[in-house]
Amino acid sequence: MTHFLDMDEELYDLEHARYVLLPVPYDGTSTFVKGADKGPQAILDASDSLELYDVQYQIEACNAGIHTDQHTYDLSSPDNMVQSVYQRVKHFMEMQKFSILLGGEHSVSVGAIKAMSEQYEDLTVLQIDAHADLRDEYHDSIYNHACVMCRAQDYARVVHVGIRNVCTEEMHNLVPENVFYAHEIFDNDNWMDKAVERLTRNVYVTFDLDGLDPSILPATGTPLPGGLQWYPTLRFLDKVFRQRHVVGFDVVELCPQPDNKVSDVLAATLVYKMINMQEVK
Repeated sequence: MTHFLDMDEELYDLEHARYVLLPVPYDGTSTFVKGADKGPQAILDASDSLELYDVQYQIEACNAGIHTDQHTYDLSSPDNMVQSVYQRVKHFMEMQKFSILLGGEHSVSVGAIKAMSEQYEDLTVLQIDAHADLRDEYHDSIYNHACVMCRAQDYARVVHVGIRNVCTEEMHNLVPENVFYAHEIFDNDNWMDKAVERLTRNVYVTFDLDGLDPSILPATGTPLPGGLQWYPTLRFLDKVFRQRHVVGFDVVELCPQPDNKVSDVLAATLVYKMINMQEVK
């Protein structure tokens, strides 16, 4: 059994854990570089290299307990995967656990967003991503990874950060005041408060790792230049966690490279950093 972080055994225990990680190794609809199904395990493996103490927040958030779920999902089709994730997230919500998905391609987020929207009527989905993911259908599926935010809009407001690749169809589905394009925010922090203002009280964060610049995270299925950098991204997330009620999050689209573990460690660090943010808010 693989767990997140190198912690004492009692901190893995589900009954006492505040946080539950849900690895979803799905890569059924990706259209460029394959391998996102190996992302969850790579994050878990890389987490073993992290120290438990966070020097920024001066806490060990792992003391709240972080359980790594070992559930086997139905990955036979995009529809079945979404329903399977939805049911599992609902299960942990009923247990009053804070759910964190590890992807897998971005389509794994849909089931979690649906479950969260049923619990929180005023939900906003904060998307950090290079791509809008607002096609209504792609390659004969409404649950393709390119359709994630279109499905999210069925359940909640969506605010997009770091976007730098949009097709014509998606432009018709974007709400202009809810989009913070990478080329407009790369050289300043002035946009951050405006973005937070567009969020309702309850927020689900979906973090597609290609939202980051490939100079710091090259291992993703659809990398694009001009992405977000590490510390500005953390400053923004800190504002979100402090000023809004984050109800869950996911980190998706890691496509591990066997000979380079930098991206794996960054993804694992990001997951733990966001858990620390949740603990200190």
